[in-house]
Amino acid sequence: RPEIAFSVNKVSQFMCSPMEEHWKVVKRILRYLKGTVGHGLVFSPAKHTAPFNLTAFTDADWASDPNDRRSTSAACLYLGPNLVSWWSKKQLLVAKFSTEAEYRALAQAVTEVLWIQSLLKELKVPLNIPTVLCDNQSTVALSHNLVLHSRSKHMELDSFFVREKVLNKSLIVSHIPAQHQFADVLTKALSPKRFLLLRSKLNVADPST
Repeated sequence: RPEIAFSVNKVSQFMCSPMEEHWKVVKRILRYLKGTVGHGLVFSPAKHTAPFNLTAFTDADWASDPNDRRSTSAACLYLGPNLVSWWSKKQLLVAKFSTEAEYRALAQAVTEVLWIQSLLKELKVPLNIPTVLCDNQSTVALSHNLVLHSRSKHMELDSFFVREKVLNKSLIVSHIPAQHQFADVLTKALSPKRFLLLRSKLNVADPST
């Protein structure tokens, strides 16, 4: 159930000293699961046999935690039409700029994409060049431009790592409009309409309906 990854990640941060308000959120998650007990991750055959597309959507909600101002990173990876990996995590360090938060999420997503690419190569599964989609234009530009300035020097390692993979054509980093960012549901609370739309994009559905 990838659509509850953000909610579960959020309440899990208070497991050591939960308050009544956190218990209310847990009960709300359980009520949602009870009402959608027939839903699950639906897999469908690819329209073509080979080579497959490996696509990652990566996003970050900058300084979203009111308690420590850390950002939330998230990504979802698709092999062909199917969601095969996803995560929603609070970043370990406070990001001074939104680009920094987005770039950390991008670097983590690139690492996972490369791991899956290596696994598929060992299994002799033909694959197109993977694509990583990000809705922050500054982050996409930084992944293509190695020029560092005062605002990006402290994330130099991530910059060189992603830039190297883009340069040797191991993957493609592209911009995607925010309204088409599937990972949005993994970084923040959304309106019911937006949540239901992105839930369907994550291939979570009730097969009986």
